[in-house]
Amino acid sequence: MFGLGMGELVIILVVVLLLFGAKKLPQLGKAVGSSINNFKEGLKEGQKLEDKSPENEDKPEGKS
Repeated sequence: MFGLGMGELVIILVVVLLLFGAKKLPQLGKAVGSSINNFKEGLKEGQKLEDKSPENEDKPEGKS
């Protein structure tokens, strides 16, 4: 996972815990999760719009 070992992950977790505190950690996790979901939805919508664009209708399938 990104070339990080267990020791590095523990150190990162401790630093995040010290920066944000134990009460803010669940809120931070929820915010990060919803941000990732919104980003993925935006990518899917962008792909749908790109597929429906007029310039893609002239191209045969599978060719750029």
